[in-house]
Amino acid sequence: MDLLVLVVCEKDLKVKEDGLRGMILNPKRFRYIKPEIRVLGIDDGVFLPRTEGTVDVVGVVYRGGYWLDGVMRTEVEIDGMDATEKIASMIKGSPHYKQLRVVMLNGITLAGFNVVDIQRLFKEVDLPVITVTREKPNLDEIKTALQNLPEHEKRWQAVKNAGELSKVSTRNEEEAVYMQVAGISESDAEKILRKTSTRSNVPEALRVAHIIASGLAQAK
Repeated sequence: MDLLVLVVCEKDLKVKEDGLRGMILNPKRFRYIKPEIRVLGIDDGVFLPRTEGTVDVVGVVYRGGYWLDGVMRTEVEIDGMDATEKIASMIKGSPHYKQLRVVMLNGITLAGFNVVDIQRLFKEVDLPVITVTREKPNLDEIKTALQNLPEHEKRWQAVKNAGELSKVSTRNEEEAVYMQVAGISESDAEKILRKTSTRSNVPEALRVAHIIASGLAQAK
């Protein structure tokens, strides 16, 4: 009995050290991905680097890549540490929350180096998370840049929690994008990206979120 307790305790400690391994091993399964699957695309507005203040973050709800259903908004600190918490609160406070099936982010950083921990976001909102970038991020450069910010180790851990980058062709081979996932298999994530990228090589929800967030920044 004592040996069994010891083994269980060691296993619990290992899970805590690895962060959110349980969620990585237990992604949500999609038996069928509908063309009108409700997705939330999230992007931030433009801002001056190395300044203080907040940046608008916009979430756009789309049914597949065709119908705009709603918009939500929050703010995060430039180079801050609040992106994961603020996005989770925005999503859970939205009237669209119960209809959402997937969350999409334009990369894992907002407002400079305010890193979104996509594994923790998955845990908080209980929705799969997919990050999408047109260009492959240089992780070595990101790690170096984070050294100049407070709590750089925690930021870097959030970057590592996002897992491996995967190359995906959404509309054609010449315009591939890069994705990272939490709470969903790569094969399901690829299918969703292809179904929702109707007018460009990124999902329509992300494209429109970028347009709205940029417009809000210019209006200030």
